[in-house]
Order: sequence, then structure tokens, then C-alpha cells
Amino acid sequence: MMQIRQPIVTVAGHVDHGKTTILDSIRKTKVVETEAGGITQKISFTKVPIEIIKKRLDTNKDIKLEIPGFLFIDTPGHAAFSHLRKRGGSLADLAILVIDINEGIMPQTKEVIELLKINKIPFVIALNKIDNISGWRKQSDNLKENIEKQVVNVKNDFQEKFLTLIGSLHYYGFNAKLFYEINDFTREIALVPCSGKTEEGINELILILIGLSQKFLKESLKLSKEAKGVILEVKKEKLTYLESILYDGNLKINDEIAIASFSEPIVTKIRVLEEILPLSNKFKSVKETTAANGIRIQTTNSLDILPGMPFTIFKNNLEEIKKEFKKEGVEIRTDKQGIIIKADSLGSLEALITMLKQSNIKIISAGIGNINKKDFISAETNLKEDPLNAVILGFNVEEDDEVKMLKNPGVKIIKDLVIYKLIENLFKFQEEKGNEIKKEKLTSLAPLCRLSVLHQYVFRNSNPAVFGVRVDAGKLKPNINLINDDGKSIAKVKSIQEQNHSINEAEKGKEVAISLPGIMFDRVLKDVDYLYSEISESQFKQFKKNKEILTSDELAVLQKIAQIKRKTKVTWGV
Repeated sequence: MMQIRQPIVTVAGHVDHGKTTILDSIRKTKVVETEAGGITQKISFTKVPIEIIKKRLDTNKDIKLEIPGFLFIDTPGHAAFSHLRKRGGSLADLAILVIDINEGIMPQTKEVIELLKINKIPFVIALNKIDNISGWRKQSDNLKENIEKQVVNVKNDFQEKFLTLIGSLHYYGFNAKLFYEINDFTREIALVPCSGKTEEGINELILILIGLSQKFLKESLKLSKEAKGVILEVKKEKLTYLESILYDGNLKINDEIAIASFSEPIVTKIRVLEEILPLSNKFKSVKETTAANGIRIQTTNSLDILPGMPFTIFKNNLEEIKKEFKKEGVEIRTDKQGIIIKADSLGSLEALITMLKQSNIKIISAGIGNINKKDFISAETNLKEDPLNAVILGFNVEEDDEVKMLKNPGVKIIKDLVIYKLIENLFKFQEEKGNEIKKEKLTSLAPLCRLSVLHQYVFRNSNPAVFGVRVDAGKLKPNINLINDDGKSIAKVKSIQEQNHSINEAEKGKEVAISLPGIMFDRVLKDVDYLYSEISESQFKQFKKNKEILTSDELAVLQKIAQIKRKTKVTWGV
């Protein structure tokens, strides 16, 4: 008879939408109470044997259970289960997407939905926290009856919330219905209203998972002889432990395994083998274990092993394994130019690369681990070639202490725990930086400014005239020609001084002294309150073409210069 393994079920969703509470309800534990702020801090896995599920579903004795249980994986909100990749697809056979019915789709929900689509993972939606709907009462152990027995205003509130969610999911290309209204589970996503707190809908959620697994996943759950897994976390304490998921085959102590890396596979022997205890986060030593299982191993060589990397049994077949790893894509393809990216695991890195490529962002360097000095130097090199690429994106990583000491205002480090936010912040930076560069180019051709003449500060009347001005808009630089309100050319700025020191430019709000050769202040400027930078018609057109990068003050100066030119019978329009 064909032996099938436990389905691996990933629980994912926006932070604080109740992922761990739902898992606690399924496995009858209280893990959420032990977590800092009730928020999952790291990926964890729980084995739930079929005996526990039978007890949970003791009222449904006619259900035939063929699977040996479930291996549930709980992810932090920031991970969005992007760690959980095996070669050629997702580690998860199924996913539970947890959405707070009262909050709907949030930024991390969007990220999870995108990854579900990319990885083609079948999923069910746990529409959590129905007990937080105002006036909600638990009136039946049968979820459908419970919904129907709510008072009219509560039922209407519930209907409005779940219909809004169905509309949002439709936008992402998914047809969703309440689970008891679905006719074809291959075409529609099941919505299971529930509460991890009161356990309403949890039995129905488990039944949906069992049904989907036994009807659609049997073939993919068949166990093969070859042990295959993924390193989830490399824990360096007194000894180095590799927390991993064994997703296929059988593994024994003293087996040799090959672990993928960005260069040659790492071949090492299993010295200690432990498997997760059912309904627990503790491990027990074993001589042998079978997929699917959460395991912890010590190996004879742990150097250069990275989280997210796949492993397989080694039987003196290194060349075959190399080809397999290469064929399955354990390499990061980069571009000749682009930004630098870092992530905390291979899965995260792959997810980040996929989403950046979809947004047409080029990547020159990609790696796993904290942002280091080499990354910073690469970004500095980019600064010379293209300032828009002088960026390091960090997903769930920090800077090394050495990097924190390095200073270069042109290098931008953007970090976040949500891939969508990283990409949004990258676009925002590149847009702002692009506008800044464009503006610098424009103002280097013709600085745009308006000056208020400070008549109380006249230091020299002539040869040259030296007096105070305030910069009302734009930037004042030496060698620009100034005009008055009538369009009359006054003089070229010889120098600018602030507190008796020469400066190369003065920005809006600065009060400085300027020197103008060839004029007498009391004759030319005695009745003048404002001066403007003189620009040519071609320069004016360039400003007009790029007016979206001008401040409102600068735009007002441009409009004023156009009015001045009209006085001199030159027609410029803004």
C-alpha cells in the first residue's frame, strides 16, 4: 500500500491577525501566551498526529482519515512564509491565510497573497476574530447554524465584512465563497469564519484541510526513499544546530547529506538527529525519522551553511546532486547594474528577487545575512555610476557594526520586515532622488531665486555695492544675473557672504550679504524691494517642462518672471 506523509501546512498572514491563536486552538496549546507581545518571533513547527485530530473531530465519526496527521508551520508576520521554499516550489503543501474579518486585507496579507500566487500553493482562508464583531454570540457548535442564529444587525455586519473581503480577493484574481457554498474547490477559495479564541469554526477549518489533502494532494504526499529537506534556521549556541523540515523520505543518524550553497554543495555527516515531539516545541533524540517532520540536526561540518538552503541524502553522487541543485535553481542571477539586496534566508531572497523583477528593478548583488562592508562599498561604487542604484535593500536583516560606522549620505540603506514596504520605499527614494538630480541639473544651468532686499543692511554703496538680502525662494549662487520687477538687468552677483565667510550658495530662508559690481546702491536699488534671477527663454521652458519638481515658492518665482517678461513685451507662459 502506498505510504503517504503528513501534509505540511503553513499558517501565514498579517501580524496580529491571530495565526498562532488559531494554531493553539487546533493543537489545544497556549503558545501565544508565551510569545513576546503575543507576536510570533520566529518560524516554528508543530506535529499534530491523526489521533489528536480524531479526538478533535469526535462528533464526525463517519469521516475516513487517510493522512497520518499534519505538520503545521507558524511564521512571524514579517516572514510571510517566504523562507519556506524547497527546490522547484514551495515547502508548503497547503496554506492557511489568516485574515482578521474586522481589518480585512493589510500590507502583509497582500504580500502573502502574492507569494501564494507565485508559488501556486492551494490555500484556505481563516476569517478570524468573528467574536470581535459587535454583538456576536456563540450559539451553536455548528458554524453555519451559529452564523444563521445571530441577531439581524450582527448578521448584516458579518455579511458586509465578508462580502467586502470577497471583493478585495477578486481584485487579486481569486473567487472566494463561504466554505459551505462551494461546489468546486479547484476553482474557488474556501472562506472559513472562525475564532481562535472561542474555537468557533476551528473544526470546520480542520475538515476543509483534511478534505483538500485527501482529495487533491495524495499523489504529492507519496513518500519516496530519498531524504530531502530544507534548513530553516542555523542556531549557534554552544553547538550549532540546524533546525530543518524533512519533507520527503527517511533520514538516519550517521547518514551523509549534501546541503546546497551558492558554490559547491556542502557534504557532511549527521552526528545528532532529533525530531519534534507532537504538540510541543521540544525535541527528542532518535536514530531514524520519516517525513514530514520538524527535525534538529548537528553535523560534522556546519561552516557556511545558510538558512533556506535545501539538502538531500548523499550517496557518493556529488555530480548528480550538483546538476540537480543547479537545475532546480540554487543560484542567484544578477544584472550588470542595479541595487544591492540582502535577506535572512534563501527563500526570503528568492521572494524579494521575484517581486523586484516584477517591478523591473535591476539587481547587481544579492546575498544572505546582515549588510556588511562589502555591500556598502558596492553601493558607493554605484553612487559614481548611477546614484539611483546606490541602495541596499535589507529584508529582516541589520547592518554589521562596521557598516554603522561608515558614513556616506549618498548611500541609502532601506530595511523592513515586509517586502511590499521595502519596494514601496525603494520607489519613493528613487523618485525623490531622481527629482533631486533633475533639479540640480536645472539649477546648475540657471539657479532660480527671488531675493528680498534688506535696506537696513547696506555695507557699501558702490565699487562694489555690498548689502543684505533674504532668499525667499530657490537658491542664490555667485555669477547669476539679477533683474528687478521691471525686467531691468541690475548686475551679476560677484560673491555671497554669511557671517564674514564666503559661501557658494544660499538656500531659502538664509539672510546673507551679496556684492554687485558696477552699480551704486542708493541710485539703482533705493526703491527696489525684490530681485530675481535672470533666465533665458530656453531655460524657462526647461523649468516649465519639469515644474512638478519645483516647490510652490519656486513655481511662484517662475510665474513672476513670466509676468516680468510680459511687461517687456516677451510672452512666456507657465
